[in-house]
Amino acid sequence: MIGVDLAKNVFQIHAATMSGEVLFRKKLTRTQFQRFMAQQDPCVVVMEACGSAHHWAREMQKSGHEAKLIAPHYVSPFVKRHKNDAADAEAIVEAAQRPEMRFVEPKTMEQQARGVLFRARDLLVRQRTQLINSLRSQLYEFGYVAPIGPRQLTVIAEIVDDPNTDLPAIVRSASRDLLDEIAEKNGRIDALREQIQQDAALAETARRLQTIPGIGPITAMAVEAFAPPMESFRRGRDFAAWLGLVPRQHSSGGKHRLGRVSKAGQADIRRLLITGAMSRLNWMGRKTIQEGSWLAQLAARKPRKLVAVALANKMVRTIWAMMIRKEDYRDPAQAMAT
Repeated sequence: MIGVDLAKNVFQIHAATMSGEVLFRKKLTRTQFQRFMAQQDPCVVVMEACGSAHHWAREMQKSGHEAKLIAPHYVSPFVKRHKNDAADAEAIVEAAQRPEMRFVEPKTMEQQARGVLFRARDLLVRQRTQLINSLRSQLYEFGYVAPIGPRQLTVIAEIVDDPNTDLPAIVRSASRDLLDEIAEKNGRIDALREQIQQDAALAETARRLQTIPGIGPITAMAVEAFAPPMESFRRGRDFAAWLGLVPRQHSSGGKHRLGRVSKAGQADIRRLLITGAMSRLNWMGRKTIQEGSWLAQLAARKPRKLVAVALANKMVRTIWAMMIRKEDYRDPAQAMAT
């Protein structure tokens, strides 16, 4: 087994037998590392799941090695005393040799490409939100309370362009610049959304996920890009726990204490699923909820956000079942009727 502490330029290598006996330690540059690993006999290569890790995992697989990625927080307990590259590489090997250790599935280039597309749109949305908040705060300093949300930009533009307002000329000019930049962001966001919709329509997995109520092309793309293979989970509840949609346990001495949701795992998928669940619980979505169902009963006695988290948990388990069985979504009420 070879543990690799990845970096931009200098890689630290720690090689050991499967029983833990140290074979050699090396410090190599990027070009030396790839050439050195190509000359080695097939072995297990372990790296932390950090930047460029999925790329190097694919490169190691091309060279005939078995590549494994391990989460950094599983490695840190095995670092001995002082932290340095050599100690990190040794800790990676020691952590990977534990029989109960969990590994991260290396991503394909297609998965990472979809992830880049999703991240690019998400970044533009955050930048647009920053611009809108900046514009609203500037107008608020002059006594104009602008409404919240990108859909209210026309109202803000009317305030800026209204000749009857007492805004200084400098403020009008700066506000128009921000409005122009927000419009440019909107155009780029719309273009990326159309591309995501096109890709989601062509991909079989994304198309199947969109048959679930509350899941659109962006959520389907996020699941396909960031979620590990469903076969790595024994059941849908394990997938929900990986996403952090289960209560955090503080149990001891046979007493079960459950707290708030753990919020572990992939935050983007969790956020989008809860948003989709909230859309099903709004005043329009309630019309599609069957009377007497578990969702209707829960919504009648619990806060809406709590119900949304419970619904997102159920959606996650539905995703797991559909991906394992390669089936489209079937409405339980219609299935029972037939």
